[in-house]
Order: sequence, then C-alpha cells, then structure tokens
Amino acid sequence: MRIATRMRSAVPAMAIAAALLALALGFCATAAAGQDAKAGDDQAVTASALSAQTAAPSAQATAAPARGEVTRYKKGYRYESNGWIFLHIEGKPFARGVQHGRLMASELAQTRRTLRYVTPDDTGKKWSYFVKVAPRLWRDKISNEYLNEIKGIAAGATRAGVKMTWQEVLAINGQMELTESWWPGVVDGDYRSVVDNTHCSAFIATGSYTKDGEVVMAHNDWDHFATGQSANVIIDVKPARGHRIVMQTFPGCIASMTDFFTTSAGIMGTETTIGDFNGYAPKKLPEFYRMRKATQYADTLGEWVRIMQKGNNGGYANSWLLADADTREIMRFEQGLKYQSVERTKDGYFVGFNSATDPRIRNLECGGDRDYYDIRTPAGARRVRLTQLMKQHRGQIDTEVAKAVLADHYDVYLKLPDNPCSRTVDGHYELDPFPFWQARQPYSPQGAVDGKVMDSDMARELSFVARWGNSSGMPFDASAFLAEHPQWDHFAGYMRDRPTQPWTLFKAGLR
Repeated sequence: MRIATRMRSAVPAMAIAAALLALALGFCATAAAGQDAKAGDDQAVTASALSAQTAAPSAQATAAPARGEVTRYKKGYRYESNGWIFLHIEGKPFARGVQHGRLMASELAQTRRTLRYVTPDDTGKKWSYFVKVAPRLWRDKISNEYLNEIKGIAAGATRAGVKMTWQEVLAINGQMELTESWWPGVVDGDYRSVVDNTHCSAFIATGSYTKDGEVVMAHNDWDHFATGQSANVIIDVKPARGHRIVMQTFPGCIASMTDFFTTSAGIMGTETTIGDFNGYAPKKLPEFYRMRKATQYADTLGEWVRIMQKGNNGGYANSWLLADADTREIMRFEQGLKYQSVERTKDGYFVGFNSATDPRIRNLECGGDRDYYDIRTPAGARRVRLTQLMKQHRGQIDTEVAKAVLADHYDVYLKLPDNPCSRTVDGHYELDPFPFWQARQPYSPQGAVDGKVMDSDMARELSFVARWGNSSGMPFDASAFLAEHPQWDHFAGYMRDRPTQPWTLFKAGLR
C-alpha cells in the first residue's frame, strides 16, 4: 500500500553535500568496490556472500496462533495473535460490512486519525477534501455489492461508537489513488506525473525451482511506519456469493491493498508496485474495486486478469505474481494503463521489486525508469538479489527458504553480507543514510513491516504464515528512533513500536 505517506524528493544541496562528506570516510572503501558493478541478472557474487544470509533456513519456527480473547459480532469475530488481528466476516454485503466495522471500530478510528494528520503534509489538502472527492469519482462506478459492504463498514463502526460515514470508508479504500494518482494530475493539469513508489519485495516459484514442485510465494510490505503499521489485519471473507478469500489488508478496506491473498478457487496472488508510474484515467474503475471483484469471482488466472483489465484506470499499477494452486502454474501480470503483459510457466520463477520488466511499461509509462538497472536504488538492487537467490536455491525453495529470502540483508551494491538498508530484500529506509541516492531523504521511517509466505498446499487450505513487524524480526523502537532522528519528531504519537514477533500460521475459520 498503500495507505502511505508519499516518499519525498531531494534534500537541499547543502545538506546533500554535508551528508556525503560526513559519510565518505565510512563508505569510501566499500563504495569503491561497488560503484562499477553491473546490474545484469547474472551479476557475479561470491558463494560465501550469497550463503551468508540464506544458506540456513529461518531459525524462527512457525508458531500456532497465541490467540487473545475472541470478540464476536453476529457471524463475525476477531482475535489478536503475535501482532496480527485476524478478522472473520461472512454473509451478504451489508451484513459482512457491519461485522467488519463493528469489530474494527477502534482501528478505523486510528486510521482516520493518522490520515487526517499526514494527508495535509503530503498533499497540502485536508483529508476531508479527499473524502468529498471519493464519491464523486467512484459512487457510480462501484457495484451495489461493494458499495453496500462499504456502507456496512461505516454503519458497524458507528454502532460501535466511532461515528463514520460511508464516504470516509470509500476514501480509505481509494486513498492511494486519490493522493498519488488523481491529486498529482489535478495539480499538474494532466495525469502524466511520475509517482515515486518503491513498495514491497516478492517472488513466486514452481516446478524445478521448489523443493517438491509446489508453488511457493512470498512477500513483504514496504510502507511508511506511521501508516503501514495498520496493515496488520488478516481478513477471512466468506461472502454469500463468490469465492472465500483470506488476505492481508488494512482496517476498512474491502480489497487487500498490500496484496497477499488466497481464494477457494485455488488462486493465490501478490504484487509489487510499479515505481515511477505515470498515467491515470479517472473516469474508469478504481483498482481496489477491480482487485476485490477479480479475487472474489475469478475461477481461473485468465479470468482474474480479464476482470482486472475491464475498466482499468491505471491506478495503483502493479506487477502481479499469481498462481493456480491446483495446476501449479504461475503468472506474472504487469498492468500499466496503456500496456499490459502476461507471462506464464509451470517451471520457473518471477520476482517483484518495484520496476516493470515489460520495456513498454518501463519506458513509455514510467519515464524510462532508470532504477531498473541501477543497483544503488532499491528496485535495481533487489532485481539482482532476488534473481541470485532464486538461482542459488533452485530445487530447494520451500516455505522455510522463503522466510530466509524475505529476511535477506545482503547489499549487492556495497557487497556487504549484512547491511540492512533500502537496497536489501528486507528493506530498511530507517537505517539508510542514502549517500548514493540523493533523491531520497536519509533515515526515513519506512521499510518492510511484515513477511508472508504460502505454498500451494497451504493455499488449498486457505492458510499462510505471517510475521508482523519486520521480515527478519528486527524490532523497531519508535521513541529511540525519533530521539536519534529528530527531523521526524512530528510523527511522535503516530508511530508505534514493533517488537520481534514469531512467524505465525493463519487459516480460514481458525478460532
């Protein structure tokens, strides 16, 4: 996601120069070794460096949910476990929406409080402005099923004592499109503004690349800590019509938004955002609506793509990694506004790193996207690193190896085996001084806030394992971070600690 503050551009030139001078002594030796490195898929790295991070599977065993008290309302219920909130809702649209809103009222209030605070700083406009815009853009474009579910969420929250309108819930669902696709177009007078998005690392593998030939899929969500900390919801949706869904999401959202899901049709999927994407068609259908409809109603991978394509508005453009758990076929579906591509295989892998592999999307809809080949950047570095890890672990990839891949801290630019930063699979902007990429602010409170792993056996049971806080288990102490980096002290009271948590198994209907 997703519900995120926008990544800002350059710091002033004087600050850049000072930062580079101060950091030069510490980085010059390692930088010299890495500055001339190429970014091809087959970039050479020593076996010892590769194995330093991933030779051994994750030492953190998967835990059964240490469930807190189960809270019920009608057919819905929720409980908390190791940093996650598991939410079950079912039934007709309005009824399941009421369950959602009633059981997540406190979290919805927190989400609204945060958006009211960060939105003016990001856009210059109050959150209430976007709440008014959302129904004008989308009320007539969303089917009654999902509009009623959204209205139910608002009604449920209100019944629980958190007064909320359905327009607010609609805006929460479309927040990223509103602030990062629609609003820049309004400001600039067209919808060709490049949006700087580098969220998430992911891969999907099958056939000879996995230990037993099953599909293995993994993803971590990169987000701003103030807003991404709300992505700790795993929702089990059992609709009156369509397929059952288990997915990660945010409070109040009808789609995944972080995008990690499995359905009773045997479809499993995830994605990474296409960075530097430009182009938006505000008169067409929003992404959150198309994603939820495709996930609930598609019986096949092809049908999922067709639903996503119908009315595509270019909002929240992604490289989707999908699989059929029964046939073990995997797919990469890259969806721009003007250009799309589909690749399918039963023996191979696809990786996600926030750049499009389709050169048409990369060059014609992303302004050339120079990050793709630049290993100084998160996208370029992870393209290389994830490819290396897929090749290194061919024939061995299972859920334990997947956990280790998501926790990887190898820096391909500086060739350091344990250097958590913006260039590592487990992303850490908060630890990165950004001496090599001056378009980014140093020590920004952003990065990976979780990890999720699933294989096709688990998908058929509507289950997956997840780790809240960070893929590697590295804790985040908000007070200590703000004390060390006072430039971000305006987030005091809006960022929570994320202590080390275990990998935890979640399953549809698990009580």
